[in-house]
Amino acid sequence: MTEQLAVAVLGASGRMGIEAVKAVEAAPDMKLVASLGRNDSLQTLLDAGAKYIVDLTVPDSTEANVRFAVEHGMHAVVGTTGWDAARLAALRELLAGNPESGVLIAPNFALGSVLASAFAAKASQYFESVEIIELHHPNKVDAPSGTAVRTAQLIAGAREQAGVPASPDATETSLDGARGCDVDGVRVHSVRLRGLVAHQEVLLGGPGEQLTIRHDSFDRASFMPGVLLGLRKVAAHPGLTVGLDGYLDLGL
Repeated sequence: MTEQLAVAVLGASGRMGIEAVKAVEAAPDMKLVASLGRNDSLQTLLDAGAKYIVDLTVPDSTEANVRFAVEHGMHAVVGTTGWDAARLAALRELLAGNPESGVLIAPNFALGSVLASAFAAKASQYFESVEIIELHHPNKVDAPSGTAVRTAQLIAGAREQAGVPASPDATETSLDGARGCDVDGVRVHSVRLRGLVAHQEVLLGGPGEQLTIRHDSFDRASFMPGVLLGLRKVAAHPGLTVGLDGYLDLGL
């Protein structure tokens, strides 16, 4: 019998953390060895023999959590936002000195969302215009969402590589925020509405036609297959991987 992965969940009392705990406990190839809340000591990870962590905490804590894991030879699957360019650069430097550890930072764990973003990036090479609308519950702390930022970056990279110019926009006057924010030249609009979980539309337009690529998560359980996939693959991908698409054979 294959040895079970020894997994600890950080942020275990949050809505995502609660689902992650249930998913790990139900996975036959995993063993939940620790569930940490906001004030629990990271020493618990060592005492419990954790080899993998799932970090679902808050931006103020995630960097220290992942640094601790890497420094102690663990692998990390991270769904927490707040990883800007400076933090990613520091993490890459840390991983260079700990080459056996793997870290996955995933803006979204829903496999359908990851696929939708990849499809949108591919399709954006063939359309004159592209914009993103992301819709989430009002308790979400960041706007735009990490998924929308990641999607915009993928789209911008694909369009640049294909030599597609910026989307046309003749706007001369507008109220603040009317045109959303600009992420690498792609407009992103954020909606915060009670009753929503996580939803995103990519609108692509050309002469006489429009393509909409939409993904909807109606329950946080939708993120758990991606969390488990990340745990199963992170050790085989030492270093830093940003985006769950890095573990998928998309072939686009």
